[in-house]
Amino acid sequence: MSRYSTILFDFGGVLAEEGFREGLKEIGRRFGLDPEEIYNLGKDLVYACGYVVGGVGEACFWDEFRCRTKISATDEELRREILSRFSLRDEMLTAVAGLRKRGYRVAILSDQTNWLDELNKKYGFFSYFDEIFNSFHHGRSKKDPQVFADVVEKLGIRPEEALFLDDDRQNLERAKSKKIEGLLVVESSSALSKLSEILGEELT
Repeated sequence: MSRYSTILFDFGGVLAEEGFREGLKEIGRRFGLDPEEIYNLGKDLVYACGYVVGGVGEACFWDEFRCRTKISATDEELRREILSRFSLRDEMLTAVAGLRKRGYRVAILSDQTNWLDELNKKYGFFSYFDEIFNSFHHGRSKKDPQVFADVVEKLGIRPEEALFLDDDRQNLERAKSKKIEGLLVVESSSALSKLSEILGEELT
């Protein structure tokens, strides 16, 4: 086995399609607004209002979103655009199962809200993992490098034992500041090939 004992996976953009980004863009298109601007607004707002770290509930986030955009749609209509686009990547879950079978610990480390729990109720993917670190429950997001130190402490490992897969370079840089190596995920198959190369073994 490699020097890594634990593999950490982001959710949206790694284990699943990025439903938050694509859902917000679709909301923008639906209401005749610039999709990229709506995405950037939503991305900033989910942190600024505290929703992503459990500081406020979903209704507060959508109220502020409507106030900023003048979009007239219900919470249910808006959330449906997002949740429907978080489709799981089967090839990633297959790799997770293979890693666990080979003795690696596998965990989710995601800046997500209560939506992650709802998606799990629908798809049951938590069972693939040893631990789930969701900012909504943890109270700290990946914008704070301390979250990475918290995770390895909770897992009882040295930072050098963890490898983190994320689709955001800045998150990987913050992980690196806490001595956790990262792998940028742009496309699933190439990321899994690189992961297999790093670990020195097949994942399936």
